[in-house]
Amino acid sequence: MKSPEVVVMSNQPDRIIIFDTTLRDGEQSPGASLTVEEKLTIARALARLGVDIIEAGFPYASPGDFKAVQKIAQTVGTENGPTICGLARATKNDIKAAGEALKPAFSSRIHTFIATSDIHLKHKLKKTRQEVLAIVPEMVSYAKTFTDDVEFSPEDAGRSDPEFMYQVLETAIAAGATTVNIPDTVGYTTPSEFGALIKGIKDNVPNIDQAIISVHGHDDLGLAVANFLEAVKNGARQLECTINGIGERAGNAALEELVMALHVRRQYFNPFLGRSVDSTTPLTKINTQEIYKTSRLVSNLTGMMVQPNKAIVGANAFAHESGIHQDGVLKNKLTYEIMDAESIGLTNNQIVLGKLSGRNAFRTRLNELGFELSDTDLNNAFLRFKEVADKKKEITDWDLEAIVNDEIQQAPELFRLELVQVSCGDHASPTATVTLRNPEGKELTDAAIGTGPVDAVYKAINRVVNVPNELIEFSVKSVTAGIDAMGEVTIRLRHQGHIYSGYAANTDIITASARAYISALNRLYGAIQEQSQVNNLSEPVLTSQN
Repeated sequence: MKSPEVVVMSNQPDRIIIFDTTLRDGEQSPGASLTVEEKLTIARALARLGVDIIEAGFPYASPGDFKAVQKIAQTVGTENGPTICGLARATKNDIKAAGEALKPAFSSRIHTFIATSDIHLKHKLKKTRQEVLAIVPEMVSYAKTFTDDVEFSPEDAGRSDPEFMYQVLETAIAAGATTVNIPDTVGYTTPSEFGALIKGIKDNVPNIDQAIISVHGHDDLGLAVANFLEAVKNGARQLECTINGIGERAGNAALEELVMALHVRRQYFNPFLGRSVDSTTPLTKINTQEIYKTSRLVSNLTGMMVQPNKAIVGANAFAHESGIHQDGVLKNKLTYEIMDAESIGLTNNQIVLGKLSGRNAFRTRLNELGFELSDTDLNNAFLRFKEVADKKKEITDWDLEAIVNDEIQQAPELFRLELVQVSCGDHASPTATVTLRNPEGKELTDAAIGTGPVDAVYKAINRVVNVPNELIEFSVKSVTAGIDAMGEVTIRLRHQGHIYSGYAANTDIITASARAYISALNRLYGAIQEQSQVNNLSEPVLTSQN
């Protein structure tokens, strides 16, 4: 195999650093808002996955974000854990908030940014280039008073004047930035352009060897992953990505796609990192067998379903419908599969537990699947497991994941479903009766007629909760095959421009639908309560981010 033109930088790692921003940029997806506990659950999964850096949030954005970053820093940012990062605009208030939130972490990073494109300078910042050149070293130096690990980003780098950006980056590195991130903020560039941008930085920033080049990009044109891989060939050593590619607008470069591209095509990328073509050393520290599990967790918690034809983690990613393909795969998987499903942790539905299994066996299997539950969560999940085991003869790992996710991913129980009962048929009006326990502990019952049983349930719930909302998405999918399969329901509600998601799983799809709806309504109701408490407080006004 002929080696390609190689770009190897001095004093740089011979592997790719994975910087995960699911909890920061990923959470900016409409409807993907997460509670502190949900963020902590994802952060633990990312640590098991093996990411190098977790961008845990934007501490100055809100008290909730500050608390989430602080808790993740304390719980996940251990000596052997990932570096915990907080985002901050190039202002002292932002940087101080990030520094304070990150204090509990063994290894912390402040990621500060300011726009450098003329369109952003003129219309958003209303600053001149010289003003930006003065702000950058001052703010990077200030960030260094909180941590030695400082990352700087010139926002909208893809549309910035290269010569000006070279000056900004040189100034940031001279002030102490150890990583410089090049964001394609609006997903505008093509692979060849993005590769040339990275090469230009490598060739024209005199002190670039003192910092790691990172890349961040959005998928507006479907080119984010291709852009990143081209950036690697030209000297980038850190990739900023999200699970399932979630994020602002069309999303970010997908972590699973980048990692598996570097894994499957290792021989092709080895020379660009100064390795021999045949080196078998992984190009990242990611434990690929955790990919599928982490993907499902993020999908369930954010309420953002993974499309069936999504690369790597989609339901059809390893499915073969064509007879020719099926025949080939049966003879040798390599005929039509370039990677094993097992390599991302996608295993067969192995039966592991039954209704006679005890609590210890249940806990042990959950630990093997990567779940670390508190005693309270374990007890709740075990009770749900017993309920399901009474209805299903065969309990699979996928069932266990659905049970645990349903228990630990619910919003705080402001309203609790006590009873749901429906009556329907082809010659009957679908009717539902529900009983809820409200935040004051009082049981309320109401009934409604709908176009179908789920519609009737939702109308009855709305009569009790009495919070205006618009149901914009309702999704049902089977966890496993069979008439007794558990069904997962994901819904999204809109209220005053904000989107709230809910998730539930049950062998009874009506019950699952009701629980998912209550989960979303609890998030909505909780947000209303929180907003009412801070109405008299000044809220920070945020500008756009990378």
